[in-house]
Amino acid sequence: MTLTPDGRFELAVANDGCACCAVDTSSTATDASALAVDTSEAAVASFGVAGMTCGNCVRHVSEELSTLAGVDAVDVALVAGGVSTVTVRSAAPLADETIADAVAEAGYRVVVR
Repeated sequence: MTLTPDGRFELAVANDGCACCAVDTSSTATDASALAVDTSEAAVASFGVAGMTCGNCVRHVSEELSTLAGVDAVDVALVAGGVSTVTVRSAAPLADETIADAVAEAGYRVVVR
């Protein structure tokens, strides 16, 4: 940072970007495998949930499922008044009963398609 003659501070910007988004050119090669997310241990379960009608319903189900051990993400494709698709990503597979209990705790039910 330098002080300009008119009293302003000027930041030096290198590598065509600011300090937080500048490209690091100090490395000669990039190991692509270091950038990839390891999904070999992850489990994904998709199932139908009946009775959800709005974003608040989605929030209730998502919050309940997120409290389960190992759950990394919950995605809901809402079908208001129908059967919504819920996808849970977790570190290890979850028992069907565990998922159904969490959904029931939120006030909804898992349906078999």
